[in-house]
Amino acid sequence: MHRPEKLFGFLLTLLLSNLPVWTALFGFSPLAGTVLSFLLSVCFAAMNVFPIWGRGNFTRLGVMLGGEILTKINLAAVTANTALNILWFARLGALGLTPVQPVLSVLLAALCAVILACSGLARMLAASVQLGIRRRVLLLLLWWIPAVNVFALWRACRIVREEYLFETEKKALDLARRESGLCATRYPIVLVHGVFFRDQKYFNYWGRIPAELVRNGAAVYYGEQQSSGSVASCAEELRERVEAIVRETGCGKVNLIAHSKGGLDSRYALSRLGLAPLTATLTTINTPHRGCAFVDWLLEKCPAPVCAAIAKSYNAALRRFGDANPDFMAAVRDLTSSACGERNRSLPDAPGVVYRSVGSRMRSSFSAPMPLLLTWRFVRRFDGENDGLVGVESMRWGESFRMLEPPGKRGVSHGDMIDLNRQNIPGFDVREFYVSLARELKEQGF
Repeated sequence: MHRPEKLFGFLLTLLLSNLPVWTALFGFSPLAGTVLSFLLSVCFAAMNVFPIWGRGNFTRLGVMLGGEILTKINLAAVTANTALNILWFARLGALGLTPVQPVLSVLLAALCAVILACSGLARMLAASVQLGIRRRVLLLLLWWIPAVNVFALWRACRIVREEYLFETEKKALDLARRESGLCATRYPIVLVHGVFFRDQKYFNYWGRIPAELVRNGAAVYYGEQQSSGSVASCAEELRERVEAIVRETGCGKVNLIAHSKGGLDSRYALSRLGLAPLTATLTTINTPHRGCAFVDWLLEKCPAPVCAAIAKSYNAALRRFGDANPDFMAAVRDLTSSACGERNRSLPDAPGVVYRSVGSRMRSSFSAPMPLLLTWRFVRRFDGENDGLVGVESMRWGESFRMLEPPGKRGVSHGDMIDLNRQNIPGFDVREFYVSLARELKEQGF
């Protein structure tokens, strides 16, 4: 991919970094050497600014791919320059060189390598989503260790290249179906978040999902209930939010898509607070309808003073993030098996609303980053197969249940279902999954 740019950059770097030797070998005059040095330097600077031939250098994907191109050029040039510099020093007399020319070449090669390394790495770190925090930290920590840094950079280039290809295909797909209104549902979609998160403008709980839905014709709104509160209090806020959406848009009804505790908030609002006439469908995503048995165990084992201290700390933090009256313990207690069981008995599904559910599971503790890689095995002791927080059997609700089972050993975690880490998972495209949900709603008249 982009081989002409890489080949040109490689040859340009070799010419520039070994210019003192080439000047001596080919007998260039001082003037010719100066002019050549200037031209090569200008080309080298231009390559660092415009590594891609054509458009797109300053888009996110272009910046990211430019970093991969410059890094690959640097890795190849460093290898070749190392061999050439050994040759220059080994054959000084035979080539008619003085020690000055090879020394200057070594210095120039080092300078070119530093410039390319900084430019390439900075581009990839700034623009790539898939590198993630862990790989970014490793790259910054290991850049000075020979051989290890080469492996780390090569791995980073591979990840960036795969991300570029994936996102380019995604953009082409969206462009091809742009006019189809694939997700233009009859009723707007309201995304209802789970516990301990809010609908933030600059850090979207739903990752890249809302933008993908909008690109394909959906009208998307958010539940905007508080992040930490009882099911009843969050449900009341959700009811008020949906009423406002219906009143402002005149849409009549909405389609609720709710993740985690958001599904419990939605069901309560539908069955107890009169939201059903304004709701066409409810699709719950990895919602603990029957509770989380491990939460019961934790509350039983955790001393009351410790629970109070944790709750106080969380509530203080959640106030800073926008919750007016956060209640950490109320939110946690409403996730217990006992609390969910009581609600299930007292809150029958509202007539006239289509209830559906979706679930997923991790296949090992390595299927997700922290903290789910730690919680998966613990939750498994109490709830069996799970997504890192919620047991699969607890996710089932409504007229249909869809279990996501992508190929491979990874599985899909609780966070993956809302694109929390913005990670492209082999065999499972979370954005396309939500597009398929919206498409089904549209096809069924919702």
